[in-house]
Amino acid sequence: MTPSKNRRIVLAARPQGEPKDSDFRLEEVDIPSPGDNQVLLRNLYLSLDPYMRGRMNAGPSYAAPVELNCVMEGGTVSEVVESRSSSLSPGDVVLSYAGWQEYAVAADDMVRKLDPAAASVSTALGVLGMPGMTAYTGLLNIGQPRQGETVVVAAAAGAVGSAVGQIAKIKGCRAVGIAGGPDKCGYVRNELGFDACVDHKGSSFAHELKAACPNGVDVYFENVGGAVLKAVVPLLNKFARMPVCGLIAQYNMSISALPSGPDWSPVLMASALMKRLTIRGFIVSDFEPQRGEFYREMSAWFREGRIKHREDVVEGIENAVGAFQGLLRGRNFGKLLVRMKR
Repeated sequence: MTPSKNRRIVLAARPQGEPKDSDFRLEEVDIPSPGDNQVLLRNLYLSLDPYMRGRMNAGPSYAAPVELNCVMEGGTVSEVVESRSSSLSPGDVVLSYAGWQEYAVAADDMVRKLDPAAASVSTALGVLGMPGMTAYTGLLNIGQPRQGETVVVAAAAGAVGSAVGQIAKIKGCRAVGIAGGPDKCGYVRNELGFDACVDHKGSSFAHELKAACPNGVDVYFENVGGAVLKAVVPLLNKFARMPVCGLIAQYNMSISALPSGPDWSPVLMASALMKRLTIRGFIVSDFEPQRGEFYREMSAWFREGRIKHREDVVEGIENAVGAFQGLLRGRNFGKLLVRMKR
């Protein structure tokens, strides 16, 4: 039986620095009704991703910010509970973008039907979804890994980083991960099959990273920034490529003022010039025409066991804010999801 109320989380204030509990508000509102060519969705899983921090800011970015007092955005896997669409029926499971709430109405052409028999539906938010496609397109288009090269990836235990390293191995490269803590590093080496993984929290991080890359670094997949980037740059080889996917270490900084401390940009720019580096930021939608190719190839690797994944699942929409705060602190272990209570 469908309940009478929808629980949702809205953005109550623009965070200053790290998001606080008071920047969000849990509300109960009436469940909406679908119109023509629409469906009512009950969200099963909500994806929590680092990019959401940028959507909380009012400043310019590659996408519009979430407006105050509006539902936080996010990808979801949802079940159709009511349909006024000829193409979808109650019980169908779809990939949607319904955000931080339990129920939502969506147009039938804005969702994609999933096959629960093909893979766990939650993978549509992770390894077979946006994070997996981000890894695939960023590494292959910008990183352009060649057999025998060394590929280093930050946040290697996360949803994107774990896929990057495994794809690098499939392409015949040496894969070196950077992760936070011995448990994550052990998982990256022993479960995902990276050649090495270095703990960025360790006191000898830079020294250990250099030892793990005896032939330098040809591709650095950037997810973190900050001190991790500083340790990698001296190891970059001539003509190294750096896909810039994320900068999670910097997401809580002010976007309107430079950080205090020494100016490190001359070192980075001198390296870019002398080593003829390619540094390119990207978002997954830059490569939208490759979605079919990604899904075919990644799905095959997944079925063959050549790509593995891990999920970190939190129960209940009421715990989404705390889980997201933990994501920005590196507390999650794998793809972070909120499973909605039935």
